[in-house]
Amino acid sequence: MTFEEISVNDKLGRTVVIRSARPEDAEALVEYMKTTSAETPYLIREPEEITITKDDEVNFIEGKMAGKRELMLVATIDGKHVGNCSFTGIAPFNRFKHRCDVAIALYKEYCGCGIGKAMFETLLGAAKKAGYEQAELEVVAGNKNAIALYEKFGFEKCGTFPDYMKYSDGTYADAYRMIKKL
Repeated sequence: MTFEEISVNDKLGRTVVIRSARPEDAEALVEYMKTTSAETPYLIREPEEITITKDDEVNFIEGKMAGKRELMLVATIDGKHVGNCSFTGIAPFNRFKHRCDVAIALYKEYCGCGIGKAMFETLLGAAKKAGYEQAELEVVAGNKNAIALYEKFGFEKCGTFPDYMKYSDGTYADAYRMIKKL
């Protein structure tokens, strides 16, 4: 599905454009995955595990655009990609059609500026319009800023995944499953 572009101002007064991802965003999105996975321990891949090609990402974006109940949004400032978020159905079965999985990430330098809040608000509104009744996500237990954002939007913890991730140094991180009624 696609989303009509909107503009909002972040806490620093910059104009942030939030819009549907397009095939021409593919190269920037691949670079974004590589960079953000190196900036934070809270994403699921190590930087060297990002092996997605530009063509792979184009196909992924086109799939999101063609999907009736899937959406990927990007946020830009002065044409530069600063973050993205998405929702997708949990499963194609009738008994699960009311549930969607949501995800969001930003470049570290743009965190704390209100961009994530604007993106997430936009995403959840679009998910509700798409007919979803419940949004769900997983978040690493140590990601306090993300958890605070999700709780501000009414997400509640409903379970813990012990040893959700194992880092290259041998340590583990738990994660929470959080849900919100739309």
